[in-house]
Order: sequence, then structure tokens, then C-alpha cells
Amino acid sequence: MNSCLRRIVSLFTFMGLSYVAAAEEWPSLPDKGFILGRAATEKDVADGNAIFVAKSNGIIIGKPIAIMIPQYAYLLEGNDKKRPVIVIQAEDANGIKLFGVRDLDGKEYVTKETDLNLLGSEPPN
Repeated sequence: MNSCLRRIVSLFTFMGLSYVAAAEEWPSLPDKGFILGRAATEKDVADGNAIFVAKSNGIIIGKPIAIMIPQYAYLLEGNDKKRPVIVIQAEDANGIKLFGVRDLDGKEYVTKETDLNLLGSEPPN
């Protein structure tokens, strides 16, 4: 391999390692911007404290799930990919456990229990 090509490969390798290291840095858990102990309302969503409202025929049907909120988690995306997220909402809607999560860039997702790996209050190593 010539020296120019070796430098390019080294640069891409370094950039890849930097990205992985940055992805592993978890923020502190928030002290606001989440919903706990009750079902979310439209006002909670508008205020940024919830991601979804579980409703049927105009009636809120969500029931809070008794887990630690907020907490760290991985959103499982298939092909062994997992996105670091923070759980800000957990509700049972007619037997379906739904979770509102934010990734480390602030993007919001609603997911089912089967697509989430809860991690608790300590960031993973």
C-alpha cells in the first residue's frame, strides 16, 4: 500500500474510532422533560414532557407503567444495531406497552417493549 493510500485509510480509521467513542458518551439523566406516574396529555406533548398520547375515541386510555423514568435504554433497530436513548414516558395502552424515548441527538421515538433494552439510572460502560 502506498503512503498516500495508507494515510487515507488511517484517517478513515481514526474518524471511525472517534465516532464510536462519541456515541458511547451518555448525558446525565434529565431532571425535567418527562412524564411519571400518570398518562400523558396533549399539553404534556406540547410542553415537551411526553412524546405521545394514548387515546381511543377521544379518551385517554394510557396507564403509567411502574418503571424508573427517566432512564437509559437502547432502542433495538435490527441487524444488531442499537441506538442509545433516554426513556421519558412509559404507558400501557390496552395491553400494549409503549415507550416514548429520545436519542442523544433529541430525536423522538415511540416504541414497544420488545424493541427496547432498559438499562436503569447508570449509563452503560
